[in-house]
Amino acid sequence: MTRPSKNSQSTRRQFLGRTGTAAAGAALLGNLSRGVYAGEDNTIRLALIGCGGRGTGAVRDALSVPGGGPIKLYAMADLLEQKIERAQKALKKKFGDRIDVSADRKFLGFDAYRKAIDLLRPGRDVALCTTRAYIRPVHVEYAVSKGVNVFMEKPFAPDPGGLHRLLRAAERAEQTGSKIAAGLQCRHSPARHALIEKIRNGEMGDITLIRANRLGGAHWLKNQGEKSNDLMSQLQFGRIHLFWIGSGHMVDYLIHQIDECCWIKDAWPVSAHGFGGRVPKSEDCGQNIDVYSIEYTFADGTKAFCGFRRINRTRSDFATYVHGTKCAAQFSGRVHAATVRMYRDQRIEDNNIVWKPTKDAYSPWQYEWNDFIASIRKDRPHNEGKRAVYSDFTTLMGRAACHTGQMVTWEQITKSNFQFCDYLDKLDYDSPVPVKADENGRFPVPIPGFWKEV
Repeated sequence: MTRPSKNSQSTRRQFLGRTGTAAAGAALLGNLSRGVYAGEDNTIRLALIGCGGRGTGAVRDALSVPGGGPIKLYAMADLLEQKIERAQKALKKKFGDRIDVSADRKFLGFDAYRKAIDLLRPGRDVALCTTRAYIRPVHVEYAVSKGVNVFMEKPFAPDPGGLHRLLRAAERAEQTGSKIAAGLQCRHSPARHALIEKIRNGEMGDITLIRANRLGGAHWLKNQGEKSNDLMSQLQFGRIHLFWIGSGHMVDYLIHQIDECCWIKDAWPVSAHGFGGRVPKSEDCGQNIDVYSIEYTFADGTKAFCGFRRINRTRSDFATYVHGTKCAAQFSGRVHAATVRMYRDQRIEDNNIVWKPTKDAYSPWQYEWNDFIASIRKDRPHNEGKRAVYSDFTTLMGRAACHTGQMVTWEQITKSNFQFCDYLDKLDYDSPVPVKADENGRFPVPIPGFWKEV
């Protein structure tokens, strides 16, 4: 979308002005002690920060948690008013009065997240940080500083500098008791846990190889013309196409499978190398390459091979496979389905299956929220922040290896302070863009041997 006109900017200020009194009074709530509301209201209030599809999906899962007490959407924040109104309308149609967001609890602008979080009660309510990754550390950091529980969508930051900031917030949450759930939902699948138990018990032997793929069709960015170098426009069209906004398409999608590899190994890799490239005569104006092939090495020498491809008319695959010295297994399937089974030997074939777990009763997204809400209501520890950051470090290590053509180590990626944008706290509608397209509308693409992101 184009930048708001002067009239629309005035409308935005009026929209924000309606919220001033409520936000000022609510700021006092952030200083109240944890649990002060337990005796008077057991409703968990949600503040949705980022009203796109992933945010509304998270709200649906939160409001679909079976039993255990009332939950309602209480506040909303976004950069665009139409996104708030569209999301509220869709959610209201499904959940009725549980979407309890009055006009004075809807906020616009780059500081809107603060106003929404300030309405929440520490220790009980949840800030849903579901924007694109570029601003996630800023939002999570503020929520934790207020003692508010956090759900944060993946990816968690587009660069190592952002992940360090998020890691500090997760560490602070450990001290304050704020609970953090991270959008790597497959960790909550009982079927996958059943296979993990078999792996830990040695039923597959030593794990020698893991293969994880997400291979599908192309999704290129067209020339955006005069909108190319406008900040608000970039934030709309660049979600998976510009690294500074959403980490790029490989990180955005393959982080789940990479996280599964680390879960299976119960370890983080010590190094990664890889390669990739674009198809001939590519018309993609974004920054992504079309193919990523990553080889991760763990401390014991075990390899995990992770592949990502977006090219039309090619073979598709969306799964994670495990190979042990005794047999092989499938750990997950298409669209994160709990396609879990163990085979007699190394052949991944339907007629070679020897074990399947009990089928999951819910989607992994729903299990994720069931667990999170239960932790809040029972006040039990729940902080997935550090693990989520480490999974993202692993994914960025693979991205950097493919982009630079170099071996990238765990030590290099976790000590790097590289950032695509170093003025996130000062962003506003009139801010300059961190990356610019050329006269043909094309953004810079990684060239191995020259590119820097570590």
